[in-house]
Amino acid sequence: MKEYELKYGCNPNQKPAKIYMENGELPIEVLSGRAGYINFLDAFNGWQLVKEIKKATGLPAATSFKHVSPAGAAVGLPLSEVEKKIYWVDDMDVEFTPLANAYIRARGADRMSSFGDFIALSDVCDKETALVIKREVSDGVIAPGYSDEALEILKSKKKGNYCVIKIDPEYEPEKLERKQVFGITFEQGRNELDINDEFFNNIVTENKELTKQAKIDLAIAMITLKYTQSNSVCYVKGGQAIGIGAGQQSRIHCTRLAGQKADNWWLRQSPQVLGLQFVDNIRRADRDNAIDLYIGEDYMDVLADGEWEKIFKVKPEVFTAEQKRMWLDKNTGVALGSDAFFPFGDNIERAHKSGVTYVAEPGGSIRDDHVIDTCNKYNMVMSFTGIRLFHH
Repeated sequence: MKEYELKYGCNPNQKPAKIYMENGELPIEVLSGRAGYINFLDAFNGWQLVKEIKKATGLPAATSFKHVSPAGAAVGLPLSEVEKKIYWVDDMDVEFTPLANAYIRARGADRMSSFGDFIALSDVCDKETALVIKREVSDGVIAPGYSDEALEILKSKKKGNYCVIKIDPEYEPEKLERKQVFGITFEQGRNELDINDEFFNNIVTENKELTKQAKIDLAIAMITLKYTQSNSVCYVKGGQAIGIGAGQQSRIHCTRLAGQKADNWWLRQSPQVLGLQFVDNIRRADRDNAIDLYIGEDYMDVLADGEWEKIFKVKPEVFTAEQKRMWLDKNTGVALGSDAFFPFGDNIERAHKSGVTYVAEPGGSIRDDHVIDTCNKYNMVMSFTGIRLFHH
């Protein structure tokens, strides 16, 4: 197959639309459903991300993509009982495989952003992973293959319209890539930067104790940033992205946005949230939305009389700012990656509030000394990679 006709482009008024190869065959096969323009943008960016994370860590990887940026990315480490609960899989009578764990964690870190995602998997999709995908609101999945059981499960989703794409894992694109904007063709060399164990060797802070897990987390952060619309930063802990800030013009706003997502991930594990008693048969998306409001500044939207009864069996106590800060202070060992240098120490100050211990950024700012001093103030470990990772 040299080309694949799409229903339309980014928007319904943009017709005709297709993907095609100028040379050779398309490296994909659509096994179910009909993929759209944005679906393929998410699929191809997501596939590159998980392929590179698998190469860097040796672990199965998954990502949850929305609007050409990852909402989450993770490797297949075991789930704790708390994680099973906050990711809404504690009711599943399934022995989760590493690949299933990877997707559960990628999807679960920011469930609000992952709603209606496109999934990329580094390994052949197994039955257990398909069962997890089946229950989520999602547009499609790309993987190097599917077990027979997994494919049947996925084909039954969306009344047979769920998009399932198989990609050739051996496919290698041309070294030059092109795209058109306003009828003008842009050409550049592909970003084939290899993020490996030596990528973080240039440690510029007083604290130089970069642990093995921290290296894995920083690798996940930087590879995720490689496929996230810039400006972007990524918070990672325990093998999963917990806060991704994409497409912000100001780096401090990006750091704040991603930091708030990381904070929300941690707050969801607090006793106050774990103790919420939801009404029977509440939809999963409604639970996610209620928790997001409960832990935010608009908590009265779900605690006001006449409102809380629709969501909770018992009216929750207000989760005060002081209580939230006390819980957030328990979060430590977080890794933070940035796709370009931090121009001021204010980014580090904000990162500290979200438990960041390890930082990787290119360096090269005229205020590098201030950024390093701010890291030293909090005994952080910071690596200068010397490499910018803008993605547009």
